[in-house]
Amino acid sequence: MEQTPLSSTSRPWLCVRAQTKREHIAASQLKRLEGVEVFCPRIRFRRNTKRGKVWFDEALFPGYLFVRFDFDTMLRAVSGAVGVRGLVRFAGECAQIPEFVVEMLRNEMDGTVIIPGPELKAGDCAIMAEGAMRGLQVLIRQVLPGGERVKILMELMGTAVEAEVPIEALEPAA
Repeated sequence: MEQTPLSSTSRPWLCVRAQTKREHIAASQLKRLEGVEVFCPRIRFRRNTKRGKVWFDEALFPGYLFVRFDFDTMLRAVSGAVGVRGLVRFAGECAQIPEFVVEMLRNEMDGTVIIPGPELKAGDCAIMAEGAMRGLQVLIRQVLPGGERVKILMELMGTAVEAEVPIEALEPAA
């Protein structure tokens, strides 16, 4: 009995385990292989660091990505790619991801998803996240048009002082 080659749409999506924080390296190496389709959804967000707020790009599923390829001919190449730790298996069988799940993620994400910071509004308490006043608790008086700057009220030397700062300089108070 002859086997007919599978079309790329009838091949299942498989889950690949990659080195953590190196999913993008594994994805780029796998994309170089002929006949391998790769999907590695990523998110972009801002996080406070000692240098202030910094943008970070990370995998949506840390340590994992999705691939579709001809299992019989490309298994060794895929498993040996830089950054790949192996295929995810359960009871010896490769974990298959339904087509609709990958398509839904692709449609919803449309590339890298940017996660907006927390919404701050008038009346909220916030903490200065950068600058000379770092760590100072303030009250948001008004969000200025465009939403990029806010008027705050802070206490300095026993006196309430109003100032205008970029909204990125603040983080919500716990």
